[in-house]
Amino acid sequence: MQSDRHPSNLALIGFMGTGKTSVGRLVAESLGFEFIDTDEFVQQLTNRTIADIFAQEGEPAFRELERQAVRELAGREKTVIATGGGLPAHGDNLATLKSFALVICLWASPEKIWERVRHQSHRPLLHDADPQKKIRDLLALRAPFYRQADVLINTDLRSLREVAGQITLQYKLADRKRR
Repeated sequence: MQSDRHPSNLALIGFMGTGKTSVGRLVAESLGFEFIDTDEFVQQLTNRTIADIFAQEGEPAFRELERQAVRELAGREKTVIATGGGLPAHGDNLATLKSFALVICLWASPEKIWERVRHQSHRPLLHDADPQKKIRDLLALRAPFYRQADVLINTDLRSLREVAGQITLQYKLADRKRR
């Protein structure tokens, strides 16, 4: 992390099924921070489901709503933000997140992701003839953006509590450097 950055928030990026929301809630509780999931935030702002937005307006409309959400969240402090899996790969979202948050990427193998999400019908991007191939393809496209995070944590073999502990430690180390 650049020494001139002073993030007072945490942003969790990574593919679906890597644990961003579950872990984010644990980290927020541990640090006494607010927790916000960008997908839930978009749904609250629009009073619509993500699946509905995708179905009626398409992915580009959803990505614009995500961008608006990130900009709105930039004014917050002491917040853990769990982002949608594609958010950092679109527009200036990643740069905006880095301007106000320590960005941590949760990473998992395509096999582990499939194992975790295969029974979740609310994932519009998995409504595909070959969802496992879709996961591999999207992960390959998004990997260059995920690698730009301040910290990368592999979640394949770690429990939610272990990942949350690692994130909390990374945040405290970054916070200590800024003081």
